Amino acid sequence: MKNTTMQPSEVEVDRRAYRRRQSEKSVATSVASTVVLVVLIVIGLHVSPGWPRVRESFFSGKYFIQSFPSILKGLWINIQVLIVAVIGVAILGTLIAVIRTSKSPVLFPLRALVTLYTTVMRGIPMIVVLYLIGFGIPGLAIFGRISPVVLGTIAVVMSYSAYIGEVLRAGFQDVNPSQRASARSLGLTNGQTIRIVVIPQALRSVAPALMNDFISMQKDVGLISTLGVVDAVRAAQIASMKTFNYTPYVVASLLFILLSVPFIFLNDWYSAKLRAREQSGGTV
Repeated sequence: MKNTTMQPSEVEVDRRAYRRRQSEKSVATSVASTVVLVVLIVIGLHVSPGWPRVRESFFSGKYFIQSFPSILKGLWINIQVLIVAVIGVAILGTLIAVIRTSKSPVLFPLRALVTLYTTVMRGIPMIVVLYLIGFGIPGLAIFGRISPVVLGTIAVVMSYSAYIGEVLRAGFQDVNPSQRASARSLGLTNGQTIRIVVIPQALRSVAPALMNDFISMQKDVGLISTLGVVDAVRAAQIASMKTFNYTPYVVASLLFILLSVPFIFLNDWYSAKLRAREQSGGTV
């Protein structure tokens, strides 16, 4: 039986070899420039007169090891708040987007209310929302004692659901109206059309923006420390007040970075995948 495998031509072989050489050259150049930059930064720090004091104040190995366990324990609270907030923001943000894109006259009061909500919440700094929810709700003395962790989670959900709702709304509006019409002609209800046809297509187009917002939310959950929650940031503050050293804040920063790196890589990978599909003429 004859071998029908297509063999590349000499021109194609030369092209592949050229692209491989260019790729290797780019990698070598990137590595060299990175090494040069790191060397320049190291030299610049060492020739700075105040570097020894800064190193001891922010990068002390002794205080790093000493404060790490308590800060890591506090980070677990941040992770719990983040998990609950992601679920709450996804649900509330989707409801906001659905209401804002609805054309039903019956939902006009809700559309007006949701429009006002997104406008106000996107204009208020996150720290102010935390103060209003964290100290305002207990001040009403209606619900009894509420954990500051719960109040902080509510504030994060309320703040970020406005941003997520607007991102999703843009994605919903980006779906061609013919998709809705086709779904309705097949007998799908309005709810089924949104759930089966609109939302999946909208998520693909706005996924990078959504991931960026969730990465920002992952950092902002550290602000719940303003309500007295002993999370990673608050634990770092306590350790710093005891030792008069800022290394615990660096420890907290490193832990937050490690927490966000997987999401950042996922966002970059998915954005590159979408870009490659668009450039190749594929359907996004």
